[in-house]
Amino acid sequence: MRFQGGLKPDDWAHWGQWTTYKSNAATLLARDLRSDQIIYCSPLTDPYQPAEAEFGLMRGILTAVAEAVRPPAAFVIQTRGPLILRDLDLLTQIARRITLRVSFSVTTDREDVRRIFEPHCAPIEDRWHTIRALREAGIPVAVTLAPLLPSNPEALLDRALAATTGPVVADPLHVREVKRSGATTREPARAICRRYGWEEWLHPAFQAQLLEDLRVQAARVDRLFAWGPVGFGLLARTSDGPEIIREQNRTDRSL
Repeated sequence: MRFQGGLKPDDWAHWGQWTTYKSNAATLLARDLRSDQIIYCSPLTDPYQPAEAEFGLMRGILTAVAEAVRPPAAFVIQTRGPLILRDLDLLTQIARRITLRVSFSVTTDREDVRRIFEPHCAPIEDRWHTIRALREAGIPVAVTLAPLLPSNPEALLDRALAATTGPVVADPLHVREVKRSGATTREPARAICRRYGWEEWLHPAFQAQLLEDLRVQAARVDRLFAWGPVGFGLLARTSDGPEIIREQNRTDRSL
């Protein structure tokens, strides 16, 4: 993997082959923090990707939040990296001051699928271990089934519901025809689906029905299940009050 300092319009074509970063991110954040902010770190790029072990940018960012005179109202971390446990001391400090949530991504319940789609990411059981460790440390954590890869989705959701107490959020595999901007499933992923007979997982109608079925499954035990911007928005709330229910009721069921 190579590193570069600026994102160019055609870089989506090379998604996952390099990473970008701001070496002075912690300094910039400390300067701009305000008490009315809600910070989501980060919907598109995992802050605990392997490069973080070398560069340590997140530890600096978390230190800035922990020591801020005016910390943000809420700070959400989206990751699938067990490396987050390295910063458990800072997460604990932050959780005492503001609304902190870790949104941890578990994409499948099949290790063979994980090895095919996510060969450089942590094994599935390592992710569940990380979720348990965060919860035992008192850190609010949600499970995100994102992207939702070939799996037994009902069993995967059952485990997510058992491991957490808040909303469960999902996002299907996106292709450019469905999602016009941002990160999408690249052609290699589509080729994988064709090779292994998983093409239906890319079909909008299949995805829509799957998400609705999972929503109903969660509702049976009085839990929220949502997807897309509305779903991830639930994790950025400063409280878990009735407004979450109202937001869920307005969810657009389409993709």
